[in-house]
Amino acid sequence: MNILTIDIEEWFHILDNDSTRSLDSWVNYEERIHRNVDRVLGLLDGKGLRATFFCLGWIADRYPEVIRSIHGAGHEIGSHSFAHQLVYEQTPEEYKSDFIRAIRTIEDITGERVRAYRAPGFSLKNQNKWVFDILLEQGIEIDCSIFPAPRAHGGFDNFGAAEPVWIERNGSFLKEFPINVFGLFGRSFVFSGGGYFRLLPYCMLKRFMDRSPYVMTYFHPRDFDPEQPLIRELPLYRRFKSYYGLGSAYRKLERLLEEYPFVDLAAADAATDWARARRVLI
Repeated sequence: MNILTIDIEEWFHILDNDSTRSLDSWVNYEERIHRNVDRVLGLLDGKGLRATFFCLGWIADRYPEVIRSIHGAGHEIGSHSFAHQLVYEQTPEEYKSDFIRAIRTIEDITGERVRAYRAPGFSLKNQNKWVFDILLEQGIEIDCSIFPAPRAHGGFDNFGAAEPVWIERNGSFLKEFPINVFGLFGRSFVFSGGGYFRLLPYCMLKRFMDRSPYVMTYFHPRDFDPEQPLIRELPLYRRFKSYYGLGSAYRKLERLLEEYPFVDLAAADAATDWARARRVLI
């Protein structure tokens, strides 16, 4: 099962960086979301594919036509928060306010209920498992936020195998489609999105794809935009992570979509045997 998802955010929505942290700072950067989303939509349309787009409420509020174009092309719309902040830096009250604002903004545009969510930066970990209470309370059916390995912005290293599971929380249940990892040399590697996808040569991506029965991708429009400006305040290692491979990523994505079958989250949900799925107590 290979699942195709896109996180709809601007090129400057880089986490854990002071110069791009606040909403007030975002007006200082040029808009590139229209051309980048149009390019992705054109590629998917040409290949007859459907994806799930996890959209920022800020994008929906500022550029509702972007959400309309994605929805109008027949793609599933999920939420990626409103203000793209790390969840573990928020209080439950701040998180809930942001979450509800994002959901209402998107639903007002599409006229459809949002049923799927992904946290910015996969920033869920043991310290903020209360997030699942809010997701369940607000009617979210599917979460795609769990990173089943240690990472800078979160991670659940004791989660178990990366596969569709039930999250059990205080007697309630939520479907979870985590990010997949690949075991190599005793470590867990990610290859299916973002900087990891841009960094790895295609031969390695193909090797990992061939050996992975479950793949959850997570691309961003900025991953395929080699002309985006440089955020000079980033330290060197963050510059490398954020800008390496931008020139070759689009062609790699084309090859990936040509060589492997992909479905959106709704189709993956329908194809999953939930009666046999593992339950994970959070």
